[in-house]
Amino acid sequence: MEILGADLGGTNFRVGRVRGKKLVQLASAPINARGRENAVLEELYRLIDAAMSPEVKGIGAGVPGVVDLAEGIVYEVQNIPSWKKVPLKELLEKRYRVPVYINNDANCFAAGEKYFGKAAGFNSAVGLIMGTGLGAGIIANGRLYSGANCGAGEFGMIPYNGRNYEYFCSGQFFRDVHNTTGKAAFGRALQGDTGALEMFAEFGAHAGEALKMIMYAVDPQIIILGGSVSKAYPFFKEAMLAGIRSFAYSRARDNIRIEVSDTENIAILGAAALYYDAPGKL
Repeated sequence: MEILGADLGGTNFRVGRVRGKKLVQLASAPINARGRENAVLEELYRLIDAAMSPEVKGIGAGVPGVVDLAEGIVYEVQNIPSWKKVPLKELLEKRYRVPVYINNDANCFAAGEKYFGKAAGFNSAVGLIMGTGLGAGIIANGRLYSGANCGAGEFGMIPYNGRNYEYFCSGQFFRDVHNTTGKAAFGRALQGDTGALEMFAEFGAHAGEALKMIMYAVDPQIIILGGSVSKAYPFFKEAMLAGIRSFAYSRARDNIRIEVSDTENIAILGAAALYYDAPGKL
């Protein structure tokens, strides 16, 4: 049995065919961000057409936007302005005659870690993406929990320190607080630059507060960090963990595991994981 995973990422469509635990085929193409709705759909169809096989039993797709999970409609896709309201599930099922599952990219990250990565074997987990924003997916009772409106895990939007957690715990911190980029700060930190190291210590203190908030709200067994900023984990790890030490419940504090994702092609695998996570599949 094979499952197709489709990642409608920031600049590219990527489609992969997953067999068991392995990605056996991967193709990508740039997204025509200015294209009309149907033209962009045709680009996606071409990639899926090339990856399809008789062994494919389902398709999962991750999108950077709001999703009506029941109907599989995607709204206001961030990187495709023409996609205001697209019944993606209906269109793909009609064309390919297999079940299709759609979810947002942060939820796909969590599902991917559950079925293919570091959350395997855990019944409760949070996948926290520290990138241009702060997004998260929640695994509860061994399954992806997306909420009633696909809004579960929007921890970044919770008010914090006069702003919200996203402002202080994502790439926005480097851009808006320190007038630089996470990439530039990381490069400087690698060279031992004192200012950059202090910047990451400050970031880590905020990240520790975010993790405490998540622990109070969800009480997961494991939190897996992903996204571009997580690559700099060695530079903010100590400050982040120091922040967690003030967590009120010692048992949860001592048992929580914090990991950084190292699962290659997690966006594709996470999209495919939507098939395995669907009711009745396990």
